[in-house]
Amino acid sequence: MTIDLAVIGGSGLYSFPGLENTTRHGVDTPFGKTSADVVIGDFAGKRVAFLARHGESHGVPPHRVNYRANLWALHSLGARTVIGVNAVGGIRDDMGPRAIVVPDQVIDYTHGRYTSFCDAEGAEVKHIDFSEPYTAALRRQLVDAAGQAGIAVIDGGCYGATQGPRLETRAEIARMKRDGCDLVGMTGMPEAALARELELAYACLALVANFAAGCGDEAEISIDEIFAHLKAATAEVPRILEALLKA
Repeated sequence: MTIDLAVIGGSGLYSFPGLENTTRHGVDTPFGKTSADVVIGDFAGKRVAFLARHGESHGVPPHRVNYRANLWALHSLGARTVIGVNAVGGIRDDMGPRAIVVPDQVIDYTHGRYTSFCDAEGAEVKHIDFSEPYTAALRRQLVDAAGQAGIAVIDGGCYGATQGPRLETRAEIARMKRDGCDLVGMTGMPEAALARELELAYACLALVANFAAGCGDEAEISIDEIFAHLKAATAEVPRILEALLKA
């Protein structure tokens, strides 16, 4: 099977708008069940696979996502290029609600997750080069595609991956800012590292839903506002990916 692009949807993106002639694929993996069936269809003249990271009803919290099964399933179906769409909080001043960012670095603060396919019994131990956690060429293509679609995106930034599902304290965000993080999310890792182990081209399209704790003017983060901002940013995703596929 030929798949031109695989998309992993985060919070707010549970199906792919505009995907036609779809088929659903439940994939048995050595690592258990995927978050949802993989939906494959036609979009912008190409074959696109979509997988809802949290399930199609947002029933899987970030620390319980079976990242290994999800990536393995997409790879086994023929995907070689993957875009991870991630809802995030903004730490840097210019990364406020509804901003779209294509990050270029990651700091991993998660714990207790299966972070490697090497964890499987008898698996080959791979020491991947993770100096650049996202595929540079694919990042550039995403940024260029957004420009062609007339959508402003921020090129570069450091994604700090936290455990979730709770949001972070002000002190935690202050530490992350000192560490050099520009964004905070809960699902960026180990997804990026697992993609690298499978030799997939992988990039992240980070949608800013809110300012992180202590970074905006609001004293308290409103969940209703988060999903309103997320809905607005998510609406731009199909246009960016259409331009990417047409390029």
